Amino acid sequence: MVQIPERPAPGAPPVRINLYSDTQTRPSAAMKAAMMEAEVGDEQHGDDPTVHALCDRMAALLGKEAAVYLPSGTMANVIAVNVHCRNGDEVLAHETAHILTSEAGTHAAIAGVQVNPLRGPRGMFDADTLRAAIRPRSRHSPEQTLLEIEQTANIGGGAVWPLATLTELTGIAREQGWSTHMDGARLMNACVAAGIPADRMCAGFDSVWLDFTKGLGAPLGAVLAGSHEFIDRAWRWKQRLGGSMRQAGICAAACLYALDHNVDRLAEDHANAKALAVGLRGIEGVVVEEPDTNLVFFDPTGAGMSPAALQAALRGEGIAVSGLGGRLRACTHLDVDAPMIEEALAVTRRLLRG
Repeated sequence: MVQIPERPAPGAPPVRINLYSDTQTRPSAAMKAAMMEAEVGDEQHGDDPTVHALCDRMAALLGKEAAVYLPSGTMANVIAVNVHCRNGDEVLAHETAHILTSEAGTHAAIAGVQVNPLRGPRGMFDADTLRAAIRPRSRHSPEQTLLEIEQTANIGGGAVWPLATLTELTGIAREQGWSTHMDGARLMNACVAAGIPADRMCAGFDSVWLDFTKGLGAPLGAVLAGSHEFIDRAWRWKQRLGGSMRQAGICAAACLYALDHNVDRLAEDHANAKALAVGLRGIEGVVVEEPDTNLVFFDPTGAGMSPAALQAALRGEGIAVSGLGGRLRACTHLDVDAPMIEEALAVTRRLLRG
C-alpha cells in the first residue's frame, strides 16, 4: 500500500484548470501581503495578537464563547471527539462522513470510540433514521454520547443540510443527553447557498469548526469553537497531538483576510458549479448530480468512457478532477473562473465524442 502522496508523473503537462479540490487554491498576492505584515508572537505562550484576533472573531461569527486555531480540520474533528467522548462511547454520523471515510481510523485508534454509520441520501439522514439508531441503555451497549454532522456533505455532493433538519436532529440529541459536533469544513459554502448566518446554522451544536484552506483560499488552518470549558479541554488535546504552531499569526492573518474578502464570493463558485453541471448534463450519456454548492459529481460511463479513463484523459489536457465513490468530482473555487469552466466543458465534450 502506498502511503506517501504520489508526485506528478514525469512529463505530465502542468495543471491549468484545477477542479481537483478547493484545497488546491493558492494564496493571492494580497493575502500574502497580509501574512507578511502580520503582528506575531508565540501562539503556545498566548501572546500572538493575530491568532487572538482570529479566534475572537470566529467565536463571534459562530456564536460560541471561545475558539482555538489549529493546523487542520481533521485535527479539529479528532480533538472534538476526544473532548466529547470517552473510550468505548459511540458517535452517530452519516456513513459517508469524513470522520469515517477520510481520517485514517483515528477515532478508533486515539479516542477509542466507535462510529455508528447512519444512511440517507446525499450524505444526510433524517430524524426517523436517528431515532431508529438510539440504543436501549444497557451495560451490553456502548454509551451513545455524540451526534456528528458534516456541513456541507462532501460525498453527498456538497449538499447543504437544511436548518430545519439540523434543528430537529440536535433536539433529539438534547433529549438523549448527547453532545453535538459540526464538521464545518465547507460551512460558509452552506451559509452562502442557504442565505443563513453561520451562528444560526450551527446554533444547536456544542462545537463547530471552519476550514480556511478550501474555498476561503488560505494556505493552512482551521478554527474550532465551543464553550470556554470545551476550548480549555481542547487545548490539552491540541498539545497531545503536537499542534504547536508558535508564530502562527502569519497564517492566522491569511484566515482574517479570507473572512474579509473570500466569503461572499463563494456565490461565484456555486454559479460556476451550476454552469458546469448544466454543460455536462448536455453531453449525451453523462449522469450529473445537481450541485447545491461548489461540488459537481458526474459519471461519464454512459457516454462510453469510465470515470478513471476520463480523469486520466483530462489530466493529459492539463485539467484535474478527482475520483470519489465511483464518480468524478469537479470542485469550483476562487482559482477557477467562468471561462475555465467553458474550456473544461469543451475539452470534456471532445474527449467523450472522440
